[in-house]
Amino acid sequence: MPKRNIVALLATCLACLAFWAARERSGPARRFGEVMAAIESRYLRDTDPDALFQAAVDATVAKLDEHSAYLRGSRRASLEAALDQRFGGVGLDLALDTATQRPVVVSPLYASPAWRAGIAPGDTILAIDGNDTHGWPLSDTVERLRGRPGDAVSVRIAAAALTTTLDPAALPSESAAPREVVLVREVVQIESVLGDRRRADGSQDWMLEGEPGVALVRITGFGERTGEEFTAACRELDAVKGKGLKLCVIDLRHNPGGLVQAAVEVCDALLGEGPIVATRGRGDGGTAVLQERRATAGAFLEGVPVAVLVDGLTSSSAEIVAACLQDAGRATVVGGRTYGKGTVQTILPLSGDTGLLKLTTAEYLRPSREPIHRQPAAAEADDWGVKPDAGYELVPTAEVAERLREWRRRRDIVGPPGAMPSSTGETRPARDIDPVLARALDIIRGEERRLPRGSHPPERSSLLRPRFPRGPQDAARARARRQDLPPVVVS
Repeated sequence: MPKRNIVALLATCLACLAFWAARERSGPARRFGEVMAAIESRYLRDTDPDALFQAAVDATVAKLDEHSAYLRGSRRASLEAALDQRFGGVGLDLALDTATQRPVVVSPLYASPAWRAGIAPGDTILAIDGNDTHGWPLSDTVERLRGRPGDAVSVRIAAAALTTTLDPAALPSESAAPREVVLVREVVQIESVLGDRRRADGSQDWMLEGEPGVALVRITGFGERTGEEFTAACRELDAVKGKGLKLCVIDLRHNPGGLVQAAVEVCDALLGEGPIVATRGRGDGGTAVLQERRATAGAFLEGVPVAVLVDGLTSSSAEIVAACLQDAGRATVVGGRTYGKGTVQTILPLSGDTGLLKLTTAEYLRPSREPIHRQPAAAEADDWGVKPDAGYELVPTAEVAERLREWRRRRDIVGPPGAMPSSTGETRPARDIDPVLARALDIIRGEERRLPRGSHPPERSSLLRPRFPRGPQDAARARARRQDLPPVVVS
């Protein structure tokens, strides 16, 4: 047989194999196409192919895990706004008044269009662009107020009654004449790193009021600018470190997480060396690939003890930070056991800008290589999440937690232009309201007891001994340190 015939035969065989393999791979897709074609041509009534496709994708992704999702519409916009830390809107934090079934202003965002227009906490939104808001879900109100920067939106406002309370659920005064306010939407920036309160110039005050030498840094989520914001806060605190900074408290409670890179940047700001997090994903051929992120040289707040506050809603990237700082011995973790969400979702845009596929592509492990993710069948005794350090486990009752949320909400209210941004009249000390924070403040007394009288704090606190394991025995000791302790319930 001529050589060229052999080559042609070989090429034909390879092509046939390729087509056969492609046929096998596209089998489910082909069968789905047959089902769609049958529905479109033979179903009793007309159908919407896009709606059927979306329902099919939703059902498929739901079979994977609880964190994978097909996002479109308002869900997509909310995710993008949270991760980008910005959106086109007017800058209003809203709640739904269950008594009037209307949206009520919790607080305008500082320096936003709503703030400059004098919209105040407790104001009720009666209409948007002439449409009555009565009975609207809060998501509809948010969607109507957001939009393209530069576009105007008209809002009819009923001022809150002049009372001694700043409770946004208070009913508006019946005698207050509604006013029409035209707001021009802007790119509104979302701050993810907050202090104890806001100064008159709009900047964050990191020092905890009534607690000399204690800094409070609250991280509400992990977005594109969280690492930059946290580094800026650390830089400010580093400048006053020599003036008696005794403790830095990082509050991660109710933090749903976000970008893994943002968590890495937060940890890197406090660590001069060592592992931060390990991710295990799927490589070529389905093999597991382990990658480790490590801290770079240089760290802020050296020698200053750090406390990290967590609870059952501390999740994802927030758990990475708590686990990293705990394993490195850089922080004492205080509060309740975290949620246990230890998987990484990759955001994949679909063709035609039809939506986003949020797909679980990796899991992450703490520096000790212990898991963070809680598997569906996991028991309380298993290794998952982040447990507080021994003696620092504290779970407030629902009543105490609600009282704390209300206190913090009042404290975060932004006042009108020309007034102190946080002028709420709230004077109760934080330790009387927040038992978890009060427990963290015990670290100061513990540090002071370790120092001989008349001595100066060491360069590195005795709380900062490295804890990340270097072998099986060290790993066992690390687990023992985070042994299950009976929770302290505070009423």
